[in-house]
Amino acid sequence: MNIILHQPEIPQNTANIGRTCVATGTKLHLIDPLGFKLDDKSVKRAGMDYWQHVQLYRYVNFEDFLAKNPGAKIWMASTKAKHVYSDVTFGPDDFIMFGKESAGIPEEILVEYEETCIRIPMLPDIRSLNLSNSVAICLYEALRQQNFESMQLEGELHRLQWK
Repeated sequence: MNIILHQPEIPQNTANIGRTCVATGTKLHLIDPLGFKLDDKSVKRAGMDYWQHVQLYRYVNFEDFLAKNPGAKIWMASTKAKHVYSDVTFGPDDFIMFGKESAGIPEEILVEYEETCIRIPMLPDIRSLNLSNSVAICLYEALRQQNFESMQLEGELHRLQWK
């Protein structure tokens, strides 16, 4: 799977998303401009020791992303979408794109992807969920649909044993 962040603004969100990407074997694609520097202390703090393991790709703009990823199937996560994220079928090489925290994905991009725009249902009085939470919700649904392939499905206790 692939996560795209279009012009993310908050370093802690991007770092948390990076950690989720490492935990799931997902590639992270960042589209400039970023609202922070990738060597920012807050990125490293929130990403902990996982940040160095992120499969990271960076692009100067959305057109650069499209040129370097021809034919990419892109799901656009937006509060303006008509389709619910859990009602679509994700493929293992699909991309899920999220916009910046303050404004989401620009409508100029969204209108070109009407059929692959997805939303997370929520009450009408709230504007949006936290970006890192939104990525986790959609990504884990996509991975669930693929039976969590190559992921650890069982855990072990450290000091004791299961009965």
